[in-house]
Amino acid sequence: MHNAPVGFRKLDERFAIKGDRYLECLHTGGRWLEGPVYVPSGKYLLFSDIPNDRILRWDETDGSVSVFRSPAGYTNGHTLDRQGRLVSCSHGERRVERTELDGSVTVIADRWNGKRFNSPNDVVVSGDGAVWFTDPVYGILSDYEGHRAEPEIDGCHVYRVDPDTGAVELVADDFERPNGLAFSPDESVLYIADTQGGHIRAFDVDGGRLSGGGEFCKSPGGGLDGLRVDTQGRVWAAADDVYCFDPDGTHLGTLPIPQPAVSNLVFGGPKRNRLFITATDSVYSILLNAKGAWTL
Repeated sequence: MHNAPVGFRKLDERFAIKGDRYLECLHTGGRWLEGPVYVPSGKYLLFSDIPNDRILRWDETDGSVSVFRSPAGYTNGHTLDRQGRLVSCSHGERRVERTELDGSVTVIADRWNGKRFNSPNDVVVSGDGAVWFTDPVYGILSDYEGHRAEPEIDGCHVYRVDPDTGAVELVADDFERPNGLAFSPDESVLYIADTQGGHIRAFDVDGGRLSGGGEFCKSPGGGLDGLRVDTQGRVWAAADDVYCFDPDGTHLGTLPIPQPAVSNLVFGGPKRNRLFITATDSVYSILLNAKGAWTL
């Protein structure tokens, strides 16, 4: 492992992001790394190595990497709820699940209208406790990231799990391959990447309902994957590199990553100003003068 020199490519005068002059490589040797989530109570980062069917744990205090869970149900995206519990998307089990504080696993949702999901991909939890997730087909296309199977649901959709009743609601059904998703800081907007469509869409949020959904921005390069938002409302997107967009959709700047593809990213560290990036077989981080919004 080695640190790589890095410099943001500034594309708009409003782009004022500064930070380390290098990318710190925290881990390498995975097959396809995804789903980074920072756990502040333990000062560690969890991330998925999907084809190897494991979740790995990077310890911020000493830099060590260990196996958190294996087998792991070919998990992909992760987040935390407001109680600090891990919420995960399982390709292998075709469900969204929660790891309780005692280590047991609770199934949040595995079906809609009696039919199994395709392969839940990425997830966020809103302030009211609702769980929002995307359900493309990547985990059932082959045995590489899950188990090959025929889809039971017609299409790839976005769902919400009601925090009070546990009911699963379909909230968006016009995506090709919905993937990463993230709320604006005030949770009035939900951004959702459509990998195959090549763009990010922005939905207005009113309670548990979505409206609008117009194009927020096009991908500057590569298939869009994970999304995060900082406290200023800027949208950070994983693709072939890391892209930063203004809340009005303008591409502000690019952070080049020395890997073929970037899968996901998350803000973490004690001040939420350390950006962790999963890219192909490696995990990187960079300390910035930007701070992630709470919603992970």
